[in-house]
Amino acid sequence: MEIIKVKTVEEFIHHHDDHKKELEFLRQLIQETELDEHIKWFFPVYCLNNKNVLGLGSFKKYVGIWFYQGVFLSDPLGVLVNAQEGVTKAMRQWRFSSIEEIVKYKSAIIQYCEEAIQNQKDGKEIKIDRRKKELIIPDLLMTELKKNKNFKSQFEALSNYKQREYCNYIIEAKREQTKLKRLEKIIPMIMLGVGLNDKYK
Repeated sequence: MEIIKVKTVEEFIHHHDDHKKELEFLRQLIQETELDEHIKWFFPVYCLNNKNVLGLGSFKKYVGIWFYQGVFLSDPLGVLVNAQEGVTKAMRQWRFSSIEEIVKYKSAIIQYCEEAIQNQKDGKEIKIDRRKKELIIPDLLMTELKKNKNFKSQFEALSNYKQREYCNYIIEAKREQTKLKRLEKIIPMIMLGVGLNDKYK
């Protein structure tokens, strides 16, 4: 997924023109709640008292609402998915493939958003343990760091937690070819100063 540096939600929607109707409709629904709209990690994020509650995302085949503490939602329709099993603890997504689907579930989307807001008010939250742990840098990444000083300085500017996310992402790949593909994917993300799973948190 290409990460585009945007400063406003309007810019974000403009850069995802293929899902413009879907994004605008979802945005309108969320704006009717008491949440404040922000751009974080180059994505629209909606907050209550500076706490992330919802986010909007646009991908090739779908758009989605991110519920940052979605694990606590009752999910009566059984629509929520964990984007990265074993990695994402609290966040859940509701994915939509068309504007018709969003319109169909309009009232349910509002109910899910209101429940997420209430859960935030009730303090329902899984806290991520970000204490410093030993960092094991895989050989492929180490070679790239030695080769490119600018890349090295960007990597070192990341928190220990984010550095470990990137290292583990490569280490967990079984095949060398997969490791190389993953390295290719993370280089631009590291250069942007974002974490591997920021958008899911």
